[in-house]
Amino acid sequence: MTDSITPPPAAKAVESPAWCVLTRACTAAPGHFDELRGSSTPVADATDSDATGLMAGDLKLTPAWAQFFDTLPDPGPLELNRRWASLGSQLGDNGAAYNVYTGQGGSQRPWPLGLFPLLIEPDSWQQIESGVLQRVRLLEQVMADTYGPQQLLARGLLPPALVQGHPGYLRAMHGVKPVGGNYLHIAAFDLARGPDGHWSVLAQRCQAPSGLGYLLENRRAIAAQFPQAFQALQVQHLTGTYQALVESLRKMSPAGADPHLALLTPGPHNESYFEHTYLARQLGLTLVEGCDLMVRDQRLYLKTIKGLVPVHGLLKRLDDEYLDPLELRADSMLGVPGLLQVIRAGNLLLANAPGAAFLESPALAAFLPALSRHLLDQELKLPALASWWCGERPAMEQALPRLRDSTLQSTYPGPPLHASFDSVPGWSLSAQELGEWAGRISRHGEDYTVQAYAPLSQMPTWQAAAGDSGGQMVARPVMLRVFALSDGAQSWRVLPGGLARLTGAATRSASMQDGGSSADVWALTHGEVDNDALQPPDPTPAGLTQRNGLVTSRAAENLFWLGRYSERTENAVGLARLTLAGLHGEAQSSLPLLTWFGQMALANTLVLPDVPTAAQARPVFERSLISGLANWEGATSVGYDLRALKMTGFKVRERLSQEHWHLLLRAEEELFARGSELATCSSQEALQMLENTRQQMAAIAGAQTVHMPRDDGWHLLSVGRQIERLGFLASSLLSGLQTGAVLTTGGFEAMLALFDSSLAFHAQYRQSRDLAALIDCLVLDHDNPRSLAWVAQTLRALLAELAGSEPGQPGALSRQVPDPATWRLAPLCETRPDSGAVFKEPDHFPTLNGLLLQCAATARQLSDEIGRSYFSLTGEAERSVGTR
Repeated sequence: MTDSITPPPAAKAVESPAWCVLTRACTAAPGHFDELRGSSTPVADATDSDATGLMAGDLKLTPAWAQFFDTLPDPGPLELNRRWASLGSQLGDNGAAYNVYTGQGGSQRPWPLGLFPLLIEPDSWQQIESGVLQRVRLLEQVMADTYGPQQLLARGLLPPALVQGHPGYLRAMHGVKPVGGNYLHIAAFDLARGPDGHWSVLAQRCQAPSGLGYLLENRRAIAAQFPQAFQALQVQHLTGTYQALVESLRKMSPAGADPHLALLTPGPHNESYFEHTYLARQLGLTLVEGCDLMVRDQRLYLKTIKGLVPVHGLLKRLDDEYLDPLELRADSMLGVPGLLQVIRAGNLLLANAPGAAFLESPALAAFLPALSRHLLDQELKLPALASWWCGERPAMEQALPRLRDSTLQSTYPGPPLHASFDSVPGWSLSAQELGEWAGRISRHGEDYTVQAYAPLSQMPTWQAAAGDSGGQMVARPVMLRVFALSDGAQSWRVLPGGLARLTGAATRSASMQDGGSSADVWALTHGEVDNDALQPPDPTPAGLTQRNGLVTSRAAENLFWLGRYSERTENAVGLARLTLAGLHGEAQSSLPLLTWFGQMALANTLVLPDVPTAAQARPVFERSLISGLANWEGATSVGYDLRALKMTGFKVRERLSQEHWHLLLRAEEELFARGSELATCSSQEALQMLENTRQQMAAIAGAQTVHMPRDDGWHLLSVGRQIERLGFLASSLLSGLQTGAVLTTGGFEAMLALFDSSLAFHAQYRQSRDLAALIDCLVLDHDNPRSLAWVAQTLRALLAELAGSEPGQPGALSRQVPDPATWRLAPLCETRPDSGAVFKEPDHFPTLNGLLLQCAATARQLSDEIGRSYFSLTGEAERSVGTR
């Protein structure tokens, strides 16, 4: 069932004295290949004293591992713990995560990366490289025949059940030749090293192989932790192969010299979303979701706030069945209706071409040796584990007696068809369970594949203990994922390295979802290494001009709401602080001020409608306000806004700086971490929590101002902020006027504080309590960034710039905002002749009230108008920006 290969020459073992104490206890389990020592750990025998000595760890290191450890200045646990902590901080700072969503708020699990890399000697890597290149060429020819003449089926070299019976075989793509000539641009192979030191193929991934982004992050993180070892061991670099992939996609696309390439992601709720954003950024690709794209006239377009922009190539990160709801899975919300027709028309390069899922069937492994002889006239250089597809009776009869010593796999993994199931280790089953599985296999053999068991090799990992001084080196089983990347038509390179996956200590699974972790892979060479840095593609000047500041409609909408939630959170924090502080000051005896606090808290949902007002029951009102600060499901208070801010930011994670993103995370986490204390904490403790959040929001505002490029996305974020500010300030002042709160000393100062204008007012007007001075400062002052005039003027300018209007020529949206150039103090201070000196009527200041109502209404209307103009792409917004 498999082909043998010549064992690699055994590496000469040497002693590493500085590390002998730590490494002696780190020995692979009996019967497993020990990566640290380059040999298999013998099975212990009580009568074999030599084996017993070897089991105790009295083995020498390979030259590569000895050299690796010798480059470290300090061989003790303290140094390893320091590097382990530094690695965790580095990954955290980079935002590296593997997402697991279990609740409404969602969660992010830090990307699990081991401290030590997997070292692969040059001779061993050359065998892997040549074997992987041969296999990707073979799989390319198998796929070309399957979607072409189908001679392999006609000659019986491939069973029809593994092709036409596979759910991943796409009849809609039969006869379609891919743009550029390649079906496969990226192929991944999961390898394991057996006890004999040979590498074998466990599985192959051809639909949308994952790991390229995490692999690059792993390399940069571990190389930074061990720079001397990385240099001394002559580790092959990765950047040239990534660059070759992007260049090949550009050359093979239908656009010619300057294609628009994008990476298609399922979205932020996918567990590997960090990898998608990271890879898109590093390769210079536009990150898009299915909802960002649309098909027109058999061409693919990206929906941007400037119109439709053509897309010529897609690197996809979702499975084929979700690509096109018109022809594939009808309930898919991740794909693009009509996408397959674009491919059939030859107007899009899709990497990989749809329809490769059948190549991932574990049953195919049994047929590949014969296919290699037929198509390549070569024996396979890199064998697979012995496997038996039980759809053929002779194979099933061979497999059934081997169930206990094998793994049971689904022939058609993935879709909930053909009895798909996760891999089951036969040795974990009872005799009754084995009998039940044998019965299923006998009845529906085509659904089952039996694969021989191979003990995984084990590599050293560092396990830090509690405290700063403890820790030990532990051997853990490892699988290696190696990637073949296209570098031209019918040409591939093997990425020199890979993604090592270590099984979890508790689950014994290498799956990241089940507690597995990863390690960097260092492919060593005797030759020179490539020192070039990874560079994004260099577009032509015309393409660069067209895509400068490109913002998708989805990203634009999320950035708009990121601005609104940022401002809304600041407003909620300021109002909550002001209210709590005021309830213990003059407000205790000021009915207008208590009424204003109650109205504002209710209008901004800091308290629920059934809560007594501050004037009715001040302690109850205060306790309700405090307890709701970190409530996600009740009052939509500070905590609600912070969580909405974080979730909105996550949807545009690729557009935020690391500092910006970490500030969002920290602000939300710290508030909710103390949420349980709010039920019993005092007002002063609550005020301290709010002050901490206020400072964090100021930092977030700074990150949005300093670290974000001034493109259309930033303009929309700023528009969102100013719309929120305009509505909040206008409503607050209107409520203060109507309740008469601003007539009181406490209310006068509270209004200034809410507008964050106390210093500006008193610097100009000293200790004046004149209402005209208040109106001048809060409504008309063009130098006060919290005045309505400043907000309105800024909003008009942002909207005009967003629309591309000429200077002094505001667009339609700008003209909807009241023009502060027409506002005058005297009319705003006029009162109704019959209203008296006390505010008893809502329109005591008819002109001012009208302006405030107009500003509040404008804020609501603008939000809808911006959505129609920039986010929905209806009517004129569907214009195309270039059609090439």
